[in-house]
Amino acid sequence: MSNGLGSNGLKTDDNKEIALHIASLLQEIRYGSVEVVIHDGRIVQIDKRERFRINEQKSGS
Repeated sequence: MSNGLGSNGLKTDDNKEIALHIASLLQEIRYGSVEVVIHDGRIVQIDKRERFRINEQKSGS
């Protein structure tokens, strides 16, 4: 009989929710990174760092 837990101790629905959240973060940013922090085989934190590029126009003078 299955208890509905994955090998990392999270429920299958939790795994899907985390995967969807990470995918959503990846779609939102143009420049930056997404870091997944894992302790004892479990995701404990997700960080998103977004960079903003500022294009400076050089004058023709």
